[in-house]
Amino acid sequence: MSFTPYVFFSGNCSEAFNRYQEIFGGELQVMKMDDLPEGEEAPPGSEGMVMHAALTVGGELLMGSDNPGDDFAGPRDMVISVSGEDPAEAKRYFDALAEGGEVSMPLQEVFWSPAFGMVTDRFGTPWMVDCEAPAPAA
Repeated sequence: MSFTPYVFFSGNCSEAFNRYQEIFGGELQVMKMDDLPEGEEAPPGSEGMVMHAALTVGGELLMGSDNPGDDFAGPRDMVISVSGEDPAEAKRYFDALAEGGEVSMPLQEVFWSPAFGMVTDRFGTPWMVDCEAPAPAA
C-alpha cells in the first residue's frame, strides 16, 4: 500500500508542478484539459487547465490538477511533508519553496531533527521540510 498526495490548484497547476520539478528533479507528466481524446468534453471554462499532473522523484510520487470549478478554497488543514537527506538539502528545498511564499516556521534545529521548517509556497501549497537526525555513533 502507498499514500500519494494529490494537490488541487486554481488554474496554476502547470506552473506549480514545473517549479516542483525544478526544486526536486524527477520526471514530470502533465495532461491538460485541451488534450482530451476526441469525443470527451472538458468542463466549461477549463481550457488550458491541467487535468492531471504527476511528478515522480525516485520512488516518490506527487500528483495534482486544476480545479475547474469556482468553489476552490485551496489546501486546508493539511501539509505535504518532504525530507532532505541532510540539513543542506533540506535548506535548499525550504528556501526554494519559500521563494514568493510565506514562512510559518523558519527552518531550524528541533529536538527530532537538525532542520525542520514550515512554509506555504507561492501557489498556496503548505509544506513541512525536514531531514532525519544522523544515527548516533556506535
